[in-house]
Order: sequence, then C-alpha cells, then structure tokens
Amino acid sequence: MEIAFEKSDGLVPAIIQHRRTGEVLMLGFMNSEALAETRRTGEAVFFSRSRKRLWKKGESSGHVLRVLEIRIDCDADALLLRVEPLGPGVCHKGYRSCFFRRLEENGSLRTLEERSFDPAKVYALEKEQ
Repeated sequence: MEIAFEKSDGLVPAIIQHRRTGEVLMLGFMNSEALAETRRTGEAVFFSRSRKRLWKKGESSGHVLRVLEIRIDCDADALLLRVEPLGPGVCHKGYRSCFFRRLEENGSLRTLEERSFDPAKVYALEKEQ
C-alpha cells in the first residue's frame, strides 16, 4: 500500500503511542524520506516543518523513540507509530507526553502531570555545542 503523501504537500501526520500503556505521546509529521529512515533505523524520524529538514526524535535530548510497529489508517494518509520511549519524557517542555494539559470548559488550560525531566538541563548541551 502506498502512503498518500501527496494529500498534504508531501507530509502525513504520525501519531506516537506508547505501545505498552496506549498513551498518546506526541504528534509529528513524516515525509517519505522520514518514514524510510524510521524503518531503516527502527527509531522515529520526522520532518520538521519549521526547520524544513529531517530530525530524529532524541537527537538533542537523547530521549529516543524505538519504533515497534507502524500502522496506516484506512485512507493511507496518517500513521500510528507504536513505540517504546527511551528516556523520561517525549515533550520538549519536560513532560512524559506532549498532551499534558486539558482544555477546561471555561477555556483555561489545566496541567495534568508533573514534569518528568528538566528541559533546561537536557537541552543545555545542545546550546553549548
């Protein structure tokens, strides 16, 4: 089956789910090159829309996503990567999941979990290089 990259200017959303717990950890985007690299290495690689280049999850933090399974939706225009996260968190803000907030009825955001790591310490190495 071909992935329908052409539907969204060469990118498809990739939902990242913890294989053991079922928790949704993040959403990224992949082009055909990112998918090929993910399949080749067994670690999640995405296309950064802001930087306009491939990036491997964990290239700065070391918090890599080991891909155990890739699923394709019925329209072939979205992916579900079932992963084993290697590190204390996935979110660059220091949380286990990027979905650490809930939108309340009054429109406010409520943080649902504690930070699992200090992003200032983790990403300080990137700034020093």
